[in-house]
Amino acid sequence: MKVQVLQENLQRGLSIVGRAVATRSTLPITANVLLMTDAGRLKLAATDLDISMSAWVGAKIDEPGATTVPSRLISDFVTSLPPGTVNLEIPDRARQLKLECARNESTINAMDAEDFPRLPTFTDGTSLKLDPKSLRRAIERVEFAAASDDSRPVLTGIQVKSDGAKVTFASADGFRLAVADVALGATTESFEVIVPARALRELSRLVNDASEPVEMRINPQKTQVIFAMTDVELVAQLIQGTFPNYANLIPANFNSRAVVNVDEFKREVRIAAIFARDGSGIIRLQFTPGVGMPGTLKISAKAEEVGDNEGMIDTVLEGDDAKIAFNARYLQDVLNALSGEVALEMTSPSAQGVFRPVGDPDYVHVVMPMFVQW
Repeated sequence: MKVQVLQENLQRGLSIVGRAVATRSTLPITANVLLMTDAGRLKLAATDLDISMSAWVGAKIDEPGATTVPSRLISDFVTSLPPGTVNLEIPDRARQLKLECARNESTINAMDAEDFPRLPTFTDGTSLKLDPKSLRRAIERVEFAAASDDSRPVLTGIQVKSDGAKVTFASADGFRLAVADVALGATTESFEVIVPARALRELSRLVNDASEPVEMRINPQKTQVIFAMTDVELVAQLIQGTFPNYANLIPANFNSRAVVNVDEFKREVRIAAIFARDGSGIIRLQFTPGVGMPGTLKISAKAEEVGDNEGMIDTVLEGDDAKIAFNARYLQDVLNALSGEVALEMTSPSAQGVFRPVGDPDYVHVVMPMFVQW
């Protein structure tokens, strides 16, 4: 293999695929990154066997070939190089990659590309295209609500299902539920799969600057999914199992509905959380209607050995006065995913609270309350 590639392009490709490199594995080669020539470009790939990432960068191919080298070593080295052309070369039957850039010359021990895990690829199965901005927004609104422990594997993933006209992303960890919809430009066949939350977090980063639609392909066996962009592909192993039927967790009615400004709410919750961390993480919300003026929302937290805090903001309250308490982190998580105004719907202090962004029917977030003495 003999390749010439710009330092900035190589660095960008390595930074993309490096997030899929295995940190702890019984298979040493998964700590490596694959370098191979592919249709006149340089392909870089990495996998931890759960997710795989591939990136293509422009290059001048003098001799085709492939090899694998330690990801961290080559990434650190290439990042430290000055801007310019990097020459990559592996002499025939050699086990070292030779790199040259400006007045720097290095060799890195390599492992055979044939021993690298086979990267999944398929063109059949279910396929649809998603707007990158809408996709990223939906992922950011649901990924934080997925479970972080493996006691119930399906909850560590995000359910992705389509009725043909829209795609719904849903996550839950047993204490909260987040559901976001993305409209489709064209009708597709219905499907339902569970994608690891980590894979969608990585996808959210990848589509940050994307302008072209993201193609989502699910293989016929529903064991793998590919998200394909212009020069990048992410492949994930789907989680097998049945995602909970969450429809009944979203109340159809409410006794109280309060509309508040998200930025003001977020600020007061952030202040209350300072005290809540020494008080079991509990933040209390009390809503009072106004007579001829806006109602008020009192946000409070207390810790017996530290002190207490109370903050007030305006609210438009529909229905009865209300009170409810939430875990500080759960409350901050949902507010960080919103902007503008949010409506909080409640039926009682012991029933779930439902957050809906005002003017945006494509998102709903449900949080179970904390039981406190009022």
